[in-house]
Amino acid sequence: MAEDQPPAPRREIVTGVPRAVRRRAPAHTPARSEISEHTSLGATYVRALMRSQLRAASAALAALALLVGALPLLFLLPRVASGPLVWAVLGLLAYPVMWLIARWYVTRAERNEADFTGLVTDPAEAPAAHRRR
Repeated sequence: MAEDQPPAPRREIVTGVPRAVRRRAPAHTPARSEISEHTSLGATYVRALMRSQLRAASAALAALALLVGALPLLFLLPRVASGPLVWAVLGLLAYPVMWLIARWYVTRAERNEADFTGLVTDPAEAPAAHRRR
């Protein structure tokens, strides 16, 4: 009798990506598509980035103008007008302050761009460092 029965059908195994790992569609349209499609919302995102960068640049320029503009006024004072003190202020004090202003500007500009990148990237695609924010 065992010889009369047909062989059991071969089992096939179907595999796929586990459900927990499957990528879900974002609940909202990523801002990147708004920008690349040149919609009014995308233009608003880019304008906001440009505005924040302009604010940072204006603040750095204003601080630099105050620093450089205050030096002639400082040298008008009779006690400060002596030769060695003028050179000490110009050579030793002005440059570190300018460096601090420049460093603040670069840090602020990088933070503005990181915030914009965080806004534009899809949370599912974002690296782990950006998701922790």
